Amino acid sequence: MQVTNEYLQNLRQEYKSATLDESDVDNNPITQFKKWFDHAVEAQIYEPNVMTLATADKSGRPDARIVLLKGVDDDGFRFFTNYLSAKGKDLKRNPYAALVFFWPELERQVRIEGTVEKLDKETSEAYFNTRPVASQIGAIASPQSQVIPNRSFLEEKFEELKSKSEDKNIVKPAHWGGYIVKPTRIEFWQGRRSRLHDRVNFEWIKNEWVKSRLAP
Repeated sequence: MQVTNEYLQNLRQEYKSATLDESDVDNNPITQFKKWFDHAVEAQIYEPNVMTLATADKSGRPDARIVLLKGVDDDGFRFFTNYLSAKGKDLKRNPYAALVFFWPELERQVRIEGTVEKLDKETSEAYFNTRPVASQIGAIASPQSQVIPNRSFLEEKFEELKSKSEDKNIVKPAHWGGYIVKPTRIEFWQGRRSRLHDRVNFEWIKNEWVKSRLAP
């Protein structure tokens, strides 16, 4: 099969599994997010905490990648990474981000925009200590987003650190830790027939969430 423009133009899916009305959406979008996340877990969606993280550099050029949600509360959405990575450099210069969750089996997505702050050292250390040892070593071994000569370079570094770490507690490196995206906008999207999708939007205005419906 060849991927042609015609082939792509004819790829269509009719969304019809559910509806979304403003009256059905909790007035607290974090509470609503948790409800939808629970539905995704119950539907046995593979890694329901997968989310796209979009950042922009100081010139406004966007970049996006997949990361994992590792915490959510009324303060915001948490993830962990290498502070020296491309995303970390973007966030240092331009501390704003967008997140997207897409659960195709439920024909739903959630879009989030907000400011970004580093989590405190104690919170990052507490999470780091829950990670499998191999993941802890991997966080130290990988100079994330930097050019490396080959795969062997990475594997040799991993094995070197592994041998030095046997029977020892692994300490979180200073260049690794967490961020929290503090939302200023959250949108819930439910696929509907004829592309007339339901979109319920929340904006943080004057210290409260304001709910509205958007056209698809």
